Amino acid sequence: MAAPMELSCWGGDWGLPSLHPESLTVMAYAKFSGAPLTVNTINNSWRPPKGEVPVLISEDIVISQPAKILNFLRRQKYNADYELSAKQGADTLAYIALLEEKLLPALLHTFWVEAENYCSVTKPWFASRIAFPLSLYLPGKMSREALNRILLTRGGPPLYSLTEVEAQIYRDAKECLNLLSKRLGTSQFFFGDTPTTLDAFVFGFLAPIYKVCFPRVQLQEHMKQLPNLCRFCDDVLTCYFRLTVSGHSPAGQDTADANLQKLTQLVNKESNLIEKMDDNLRKSPQHPPRKLTTLKLAAGGEESSPLNRLSP
Repeated sequence: MAAPMELSCWGGDWGLPSLHPESLTVMAYAKFSGAPLTVNTINNSWRPPKGEVPVLISEDIVISQPAKILNFLRRQKYNADYELSAKQGADTLAYIALLEEKLLPALLHTFWVEAENYCSVTKPWFASRIAFPLSLYLPGKMSREALNRILLTRGGPPLYSLTEVEAQIYRDAKECLNLLSKRLGTSQFFFGDTPTTLDAFVFGFLAPIYKVCFPRVQLQEHMKQLPNLCRFCDDVLTCYFRLTVSGHSPAGQDTADANLQKLTQLVNKESNLIEKMDDNLRKSPQHPPRKLTTLKLAAGGEESSPLNRLSP
């Protein structure tokens, strides 16, 4: 029997299971490969090991960084790429490198450096999920790290000013989106009808751009001009995270949940009735005290939502 695996990562909003690109990548790959991960999202009462997310824990093994986590899942026989050819495997590596070089800097800038986005969306959202007093410090630290990462890779000659760097990274990001759109074409996924590692990485990078409501949205506006990329994100959310385009559960799931709640209430009422009958029998002089089995059903709210737990 396989050891249980737990993934600690940032939570979600705006219809996404996570706002964090690396967390989204691992969550999507687990869905594609059928890996039975239990997902623990960051909240006010949880601190990530060493401040790194996502983190996979399996018995005494602790792994961070998406590439290492995906390699670990493959060693556990959860492989989304087993049907790929050698050429497709090489293409996967090339496109992932393209994402990290061309799209990631603009994604970091959109979230953490663009002042209006950071102050009105990014900072308050992340601060609300970090325990005090770290909530006063960590968002600013994450913003500085994002800017340093951008300047480290793009701040050299001939781009000396931050304005020049910003203009270049957004040009590169839009070019990357165009290339991804051309590569996807009319296919459901990048290598046909079955999602692979490349689809997990693309989804992780694109979904936050597509879904998060920022006041400054130049990258989002460009992506919405590429309908096949938008459809790709919507399909992954609908098919693998049971979310509709609006970010809610399908109607069928809502109905099932409502029926389960009604059943829980009914059984609990019957349980209370049995307890009252048992109490009356205990007080009656004609009958010796006896113990009745009480039927109890846990409240439906105790079960984790689909955004907090990944099933195979």
